[in-house]
Amino acid sequence: MPMILPIRDLRNTSKVSELAHKNQEPIHFTKNGYSDIVVMSAEYYDWFVRENRIDQAIFNAEKEVAEGTEPISLEEAANRLNKKYYG
Repeated sequence: MPMILPIRDLRNTSKVSELAHKNQEPIHFTKNGYSDIVVMSAEYYDWFVRENRIDQAIFNAEKEVAEGTEPISLEEAANRLNKKYYG
């Protein structure tokens, strides 16, 4: 269940930080009853960015295959990655 708080609760930054680190999920703040900003811990943000990159790569790969690109084997993909990162 997402945590939703009024924006006035941002006054207590220590409590907001504690909640963000404890729950490891975004905290949604509302202003005048409407969604306004989202706060999350740096650790959660880093995880979220990594997950989004993976999801985007999978989406792009599926799209390429749907458009006719020939898929490659797992072994070939690993070889290409190793060559890219380790020369």
